[in-house]
Amino acid sequence: MNIGIFTDTYFPQVSGVATSIKTLKDELKRQGHQVYIFTTTDPHVDKDKFEKDIFRFSSIPFVSFTDRRIAVRGLFQAYEIAKELNLDIVHTQTEFSMGMIGKFVARNLNIPCVHTYHTMYEDYLHYVANGRLLRPVHVKEGTLAFCHNLNGVITPSDRVLDTLTDYGVKANMRIIPTGIDVDKFNNPVQKNIREAYQIDEKTPLILTLSRLAFEKDIDHVINLLPQIAKSITDVKLMIVGDGPAKDALKDQVNEMNLNDRVIFTGEISNDDVNAFYQAADVFVSTSTSESQGLTYIEAMAAGVPVIVRSSDYTDGLLNSRSLGQTFNNDDEFVSIVDRYLTEPVDRTDHFVVQTLANKLHEISAQTFGNRVVDFYRDMRVNQELTRNSSIDTLE
Repeated sequence: MNIGIFTDTYFPQVSGVATSIKTLKDELKRQGHQVYIFTTTDPHVDKDKFEKDIFRFSSIPFVSFTDRRIAVRGLFQAYEIAKELNLDIVHTQTEFSMGMIGKFVARNLNIPCVHTYHTMYEDYLHYVANGRLLRPVHVKEGTLAFCHNLNGVITPSDRVLDTLTDYGVKANMRIIPTGIDVDKFNNPVQKNIREAYQIDEKTPLILTLSRLAFEKDIDHVINLLPQIAKSITDVKLMIVGDGPAKDALKDQVNEMNLNDRVIFTGEISNDDVNAFYQAADVFVSTSTSESQGLTYIEAMAAGVPVIVRSSDYTDGLLNSRSLGQTFNNDDEFVSIVDRYLTEPVDRTDHFVVQTLANKLHEISAQTFGNRVVDFYRDMRVNQELTRNSSIDTLE
């Protein structure tokens, strides 16, 4: 198939959405499909640079998310390019500029349009006028408007599916969690992160890795660190990433006199992510805003126990203590972290090895790609049946 992916966010921007799209593109191409990326310009990409199978459209920073972009033109240009490429399907990955352009292209080429709903926007309303301008009802109305006349919607988790169902979305919907390149995270690394940050090999190390945004609740992990340190006196916390909450988090660490326990790395290269996972003893997140949480499955693939908030998605993902555990309150979080740091999982145990192998297959990019392709095919068949039914009615 010739597949057009329309997205406002793509590399070199750093985000879970960009990573998900790159994973999908690479897997679809590995399976023999032709994939084209329709996205925004980026200040870190020379406008004259040739990028094979990537088409960038003029854009400006998005309001309140200045590290994100929104296209300001390109509707008919995208249509002409897509027509020349003979696209079989459009896959939109945003509800904003490039998503709207993708819907326009699909409608005018009379081909299916599939959408992935990545973001739980109700968790991000505080970014716009400090939450005074937009309300959850506006998210619902905007979502319904965008999802109208879509052939299908991919949701990465039960939580997203339930939310869209509650909104009243009528499109065909299917849960397809984003996969990862398991080999990237399951192989030994060359870079010694502990040595680079002067952390002794025996020092218990907690890792959290994400965009440093307020909705990630990293401040909550910092608040609980002193309780963990009561029983594990030499414990350290490494916070990997950058974002709008960075200064506030650093101020918090300073005010709590935790500078000797907390390490801020700043933004890191995507090539080094696995080395950070494998340097840690546990990976933690107290966030409630994740639609899926790619870092959870990356850490798991790297062999690091994952400790995250309980939800339908995470409870199903972490179905064995060898993979990690979910928590419901602060006391559970502290207790679980303490246990993993004092009673590490034996990674050589046969049951542990087999459990991880089964989970890696489930979360692999190959499984992800197969499920998406199956959905594409179903949506193409559905559209053809609808088209034939309409012709029969006219006759």
